[in-house]
Amino acid sequence: MTELLPSRCVIGEDQKLTYAGMYVLKKMDLKPKEGGMTFSIHPPSELSVLDDVFQKLLYHGYVSVNQRKERFELTKAGLEYIGLLIDEAERYIEEFDDAETEDMVSALESRNIDVLRVRFLWGWYQGELDDLILFQERRGMQPIEPLWAIFLLSDELYNNLALDIPGYDAN
Repeated sequence: MTELLPSRCVIGEDQKLTYAGMYVLKKMDLKPKEGGMTFSIHPPSELSVLDDVFQKLLYHGYVSVNQRKERFELTKAGLEYIGLLIDEAERYIEEFDDAETEDMVSALESRNIDVLRVRFLWGWYQGELDDLILFQERRGMQPIEPLWAIFLLSDELYNNLALDIPGYDAN
């Protein structure tokens, strides 16, 4: 059973938007058969919670608006950013795959690397986060949030990821 978590989130809203942006970029990059998605500039109500995520992605130039097709599209900068994220995740996995969690956390903290970012990237890269409903089920979370976009921006996702990090406290 999952421990009761504090009502505050282990990360701030800007970090949530950054991580959610990473997630959305991956969804945009994947082929539909692999779980990829197309995002309309006029989203259904359940995806409207991603408005701020898309604003941040637009600001950084990772996506653009295709007015004719009425959808967001990955830009060259977005594809390059995904490549950098993949490289970053692979470096962490290669270095720490066989390490004890406590040793990994110590090493990352000594380098001033955000441990929760590493945890998020690890799950993002290895597909653990591809299906957020399945993620919740596997982690024994209750109640299950059926709308993935809402869960992606929820405190519960990041607080739950932080449970894997001994002594993690972002505040």
